[in-house]
Amino acid sequence: MTKNPRAADAGAETRWTILKILSWTASYFKSRNVEAPRPSAEILLAHALGIERIQLYVQYDRPLNKDELAAFRNLVKRRARFEPAAYITGEKEFWSLPFAVTCDVLIPRPETECLVEAALAFLKQDSPEGRPKRVLELGAGSGAVICALASEAGEHLYFASDISPGALQIASANAKKNGLEHAIRFFASNWLGAVKKNAPPFDLIVSNPPYIRAGEIAGLASEIRLHEPRLSLDGSADGLLCLRAIVETAAEFLKPGGMLALETGFDQKNDVLDLARSCGAYENMVCSNDYSGLHRVACMARK
Repeated sequence: MTKNPRAADAGAETRWTILKILSWTASYFKSRNVEAPRPSAEILLAHALGIERIQLYVQYDRPLNKDELAAFRNLVKRRARFEPAAYITGEKEFWSLPFAVTCDVLIPRPETECLVEAALAFLKQDSPEGRPKRVLELGAGSGAVICALASEAGEHLYFASDISPGALQIASANAKKNGLEHAIRFFASNWLGAVKKNAPPFDLIVSNPPYIRAGEIAGLASEIRLHEPRLSLDGSADGLLCLRAIVETAAEFLKPGGMLALETGFDQKNDVLDLARSCGAYENMVCSNDYSGLHRVACMARK
């Protein structure tokens, strides 16, 4: 009996059904210390076959042909080198929306939905002037956060910036992918550097900036360390470089009562609150946890 799907190319006797190759691949990934071996196998096989994951179990006894095996084997090789499944398939779901992802952007993560929830809670509050609110995302990346907000509260005005041309291209494409191309204006900027100081102030500024300490990056999972953009991860020696820059400058671009909402590291709550207090421009500072019970989001209102 053959030990791997490569032999199928030579017309070997093994009949590689969906269930059989899923089991083999999950075991292989586990032996290579690939994270989430079974889900990875399912995602890649569904992608190779052009079907939904649920169909893998509906069609569990379906045999794969030579071309399908060859295509799947190439995906398995990439995953075994710790390339994230989302980069291999080119797509990741966030807020029940599909997003294209490449190595130019971070892969959207479930905990970032907590940032979206905090921003939506603010947007649902009535505006005293009865007008649409102006919302700006700094460091849009794939556009997941700003698209999620625009999809839920389309009556407001949305803007998003990023310093990376590649990220802006992906974010714009994702807005179009989700029917939001006319709802969001994207522009290039290093945080608030390109925003005119005489422009109308924003009601909400939201950001998921780099916040990992530089010395901790080498200890990250291989999928992150080897493949995701360091520009989107590295928060400098103390992890606060970008958070500090945003907190110290955002108040100038917020209207009184406007909110700054930030995703932060799980152990940066006190540091971020200290930054906000030292500015003297914020009040009503609130921190909330993610779905794992870890601190994740800091919100503060402009005085």
